[in-house]
Amino acid sequence: MRSDAIKKGLDKAPHRSLLKALGFVDQELECPMIGVVNSFNEIVPGHMHLNEITAAVKAGVRLAGGTPVEFPAIAVCDGIAMNHSGMKYSLASRELIADMVETMAEAHQFDGLVLVTACDKVVPGMLMAAARLDIPSIVISGGPMLAGRHRGERVSLSTIFEAVGAVRAGKITEAELAEYEESTCPGCGSCAGMFTANSMNCLTEALGMALPGNGTVPAISAARRRLAKLTGIKVMELVREGVKPSDILTPKAFDNGLAVDMALGCSTNTVLHLPAIASEAGVEINLDKINSISDSIPNLCKLSPMGSHFMEDLHEAGGIGAVMGELAKKGLIDLDVSTVSGMKVGDIIREQVVLNPDVIRSIDNPYSQSGGIAILKGNLAPDGAVVKKAGVAPEMLSHRGPARVFNSEEEAAAAINSGVIQKGDVIVIRYEGPKGGPGMREMLTPTATVIGLGLDKDVALLTDGRFSGATRGASIGHISPEAAEGGPVAALQDGDMIEIDINNNKLNVELSPEELADRLSRWQPPEPRVKKGYLARYAKLVTSASTGAILKK
Repeated sequence: MRSDAIKKGLDKAPHRSLLKALGFVDQELECPMIGVVNSFNEIVPGHMHLNEITAAVKAGVRLAGGTPVEFPAIAVCDGIAMNHSGMKYSLASRELIADMVETMAEAHQFDGLVLVTACDKVVPGMLMAAARLDIPSIVISGGPMLAGRHRGERVSLSTIFEAVGAVRAGKITEAELAEYEESTCPGCGSCAGMFTANSMNCLTEALGMALPGNGTVPAISAARRRLAKLTGIKVMELVREGVKPSDILTPKAFDNGLAVDMALGCSTNTVLHLPAIASEAGVEINLDKINSISDSIPNLCKLSPMGSHFMEDLHEAGGIGAVMGELAKKGLIDLDVSTVSGMKVGDIIREQVVLNPDVIRSIDNPYSQSGGIAILKGNLAPDGAVVKKAGVAPEMLSHRGPARVFNSEEEAAAAINSGVIQKGDVIVIRYEGPKGGPGMREMLTPTATVIGLGLDKDVALLTDGRFSGATRGASIGHISPEAAEGGPVAALQDGDMIEIDINNNKLNVELSPEELADRLSRWQPPEPRVKKGYLARYAKLVTSASTGAILKK
């Protein structure tokens, strides 16, 4: 066993002494030691119940003859971090989480890992660590929150962000907004729509790194606790059989994950996270590959914020297995891919059926023939940009309008709130990329305000930052190269005409190559916004959004 390095032999008597200081008995030290990474804290709703999930995991490990050893990981709530300097830390926390798990697992030589996670950057951070360490590992999430209810209508986090804009537009009162505050988020779990957290938990299941149900079983349910126990039992099988993440996270597994991504209409943040996980696994995913898969995968689901369905509906309709089953009908899923369950994908989905065709459409009746995410390129984004195509109004799939250029999210939000944005405008928010932000902030407040003001069918937003999974509308992010690195977006001026053609994957500014080159030749990089601490180090090491915003090797 790997853990023998800390507990076997004469020269490990001091180590055993320290382990016995923890209360371990000899019988426990004879068993495989399983690190259980618990990302519980008291500030993230998706994580506030993870002590319960972790306790169930540990019970499963013990039932299967292992010794569970719990240790913590940090987690950021993107919703609470939104629209202030705290959001700079969200994406950057992904790398910290991966490093923390690596550090603990290597320092203490665990035989296997159970990664107890839930929200946004924690899921990919833990998967990156699992791929990097390549010791038997399995993921269990805390599960999705139930939808809230407001005056008979089901709602989720995106609803209240958009309601703020509705107040500014005079469509609802502040008293009604206060009602939303009380009812939008009814309890524990990752927010109820197909936002980043639920996207990544569903894709973890599709990749084969979690048991069936991981993405959709509700957070509050007993079924989630049972799944956690089964996960603890299953990690012991992985350890005994020597099954490692490298056996699961193969190129074909990532193809399956991307196919499910496009069918579900997941968050654009998956375009950052899947390449980052793949990089740790020694698999290359670039934007051209993502576009190629998106072109061939039909969009089968429209969950909040794109539609009226929520994660609980997806679960009741058959979950990720049913979605993969529909895709498999036309050979769009590789059935021979291995999973941590011990079964091949084909074995898992063989008995899965769609129980509600309103939630998971038939492969013969999709919302669109192409996937939920599109990669755009052109003279404004030579290395690519990303849009959640499935969430864009048909009127905005092709758009031409004048740029309204802002050098920060705060500047853009102030302009939107003051009413100076006109129909037809293209709002450009730059210097918010991985390096320029630093940290590539999400822009949910500006996009939700535009929707609340009723301008989502008239106004586009572009940024070298990123958008929340709760964002919808013609919101194009990840523009690469970013402004802070002298990308073309740094040369834009108010009034420049922007051409957006999402169906044909184009994003251009109507400037001649000579004019664009002349402007960029006169461009000077701005002073770093953060000059000390973790973010300053992160800004020096982070790479482009087009490569997953991973750190330089």
